[in-house]
Amino acid sequence: MNRPTDLLIIDAHAHLWLKQQAVVEGKHIDPLPDGRAMFMGEPRQMLPPFLTDGRNTAEVFLSNMNYAQVSAAVITQEFIDGQQNDYLEQVSATFPDRFRCCGFVDFRQPGYAAAARQLMDERGFRAIALPGHRLNNDTDGHIRFTSDEPMVLFKDMEQRGAILSLCLDDDARQIGEMNEVLQECPSLKVAIGHFGLVTSKLWKEQVLLARYPNVRIESGGITWLFNEEFYPFSGAVRAIREAADTVGIDRLMWGSDYPRTITAITYRMSYDFLFRSDLLNEQEIRAFLGLNAQQFYGFGQLSVPPYVKNMSE
Repeated sequence: MNRPTDLLIIDAHAHLWLKQQAVVEGKHIDPLPDGRAMFMGEPRQMLPPFLTDGRNTAEVFLSNMNYAQVSAAVITQEFIDGQQNDYLEQVSATFPDRFRCCGFVDFRQPGYAAAARQLMDERGFRAIALPGHRLNNDTDGHIRFTSDEPMVLFKDMEQRGAILSLCLDDDARQIGEMNEVLQECPSLKVAIGHFGLVTSKLWKEQVLLARYPNVRIESGGITWLFNEEFYPFSGAVRAIREAADTVGIDRLMWGSDYPRTITAITYRMSYDFLFRSDLLNEQEIRAFLGLNAQQFYGFGQLSVPPYVKNMSE
């Protein structure tokens, strides 16, 4: 299928930082030259090698978005990048029509529910990121989602209409706890990342959480999870088709996991593989790539960046 010229695309899972620096599971993540990082004991290509200063800025991302004709993006946060609230507050103020940014608190430290409340009430964040897959070990917290403090936070977020940007481990306990949370907080809006860890054994159980009316599954990192298969990621398309048949295409959103995924592919390639398959029709692609995220995250009227012919054509 050819890409429609008026196609609205919203990236529901991306990352930004001024300086990536963190400690996870007692191991350091620190920037290195040439887009690399020392990642928990080994060097990794964290950014494309032409980003030599280690800065992953909104301006560079907007350049990629404009080239790929992506209208807007949701910026989530992760322990491995370090907390970026100050920078993302600035990004939201500078580019309010292009970005929705998630706040981030250290769930490894008591008092995070109050800290998240401050981010929402005093600093304008309308979403909170919870990388639950990083909190499923004894070193970094092993929190139970149904214990007192997270339930206080979830109920606060439900009351405010805030969105929980959530990543889960391939773990029946975590998935079961989120079922309990959603029964207790039926109006809590949740976006589950990494397409439920689509290549893991329990991914379908994560997808089934979208049976709850305010839960969505977003595909940030799906090209990373199918990296061995590589472009055009036919297995990823089959998984999207299966998830759509299971919970409905209206419960699914596209995400790229920028910038880590574009060390292997271009930003445009992180979505245009859908047009190399006939498993999704145009209406389904429109919903998945943009319309669902526009409604869920409350984006207003958005324009589609114009197509610019590149030098290789």
